[in-house]
Amino acid sequence: MNLKIIDKEYSLEDKVDTILSALINIKATQNQELTFRSGCKSGVCGSCAVVVNGVEKLACTTMCKNEDDIQPLKNTKVIRDLVVDMSYEEKFLNNATGYLSNHQEVRILPEDEKVIDIQSNCILCHSCFSSCPVYEVNPDFLGPFALTRAFRYINDKKESDVKEHIDSIQTNGVWDCTLCGNCSMVCPAHIDIKNDIMKLRNTSAQHGHMDPAFSSGGMDFGGGFDTRGTPDFGFNPNF
Repeated sequence: MNLKIIDKEYSLEDKVDTILSALINIKATQNQELTFRSGCKSGVCGSCAVVVNGVEKLACTTMCKNEDDIQPLKNTKVIRDLVVDMSYEEKFLNNATGYLSNHQEVRILPEDEKVIDIQSNCILCHSCFSSCPVYEVNPDFLGPFALTRAFRYINDKKESDVKEHIDSIQTNGVWDCTLCGNCSMVCPAHIDIKNDIMKLRNTSAQHGHMDPAFSSGGMDFGGGFDTRGTPDFGFNPNF
């Protein structure tokens, strides 16, 4: 089996099953300096995310195939080999108020938990940031992870100040997303981030916000409203 890791080719004689097992084998037998992250080895911790053949994957759950091309996550600084800087996470969470900021005592029913349960399953693998074309060109964009976390707390009945969360995602946030869906496709926790962002736009409009492109009279193919004032969540092929 032949693999490419960053810019170096490797040939494996031993049988391996996952990308992570291949990395461990190469480090043990061919390149002791090869650096990568891993933790649980069962798709839970998210630390081993890499780009395999151009698509973000968890190394521990992705089966290894001949001629696989393995690269570090995109859109962030590479510390060494497959290890990237993830320190931006806290900044975006704070900017998007991605936490319970004003707690109130309220009865929570099972159906209330279901609304926000899937968003709580994020494993912080950063695959969504790596796949995001907006974050690639705008490093101030809050990004998929922070926006879906904002969605989680905006819909949490224990949060008494929803407006604070909504106001915090207007600049470099909910309206800047192109709704390409890359984040939803690569999320190993199966969170539909694109759908969360579409719902956040609806909620933002209900609180008096609107797509800046619409308010300035421009066209916006990212969603919100088209130039005829028609709600449009995504590209409108009728233009």
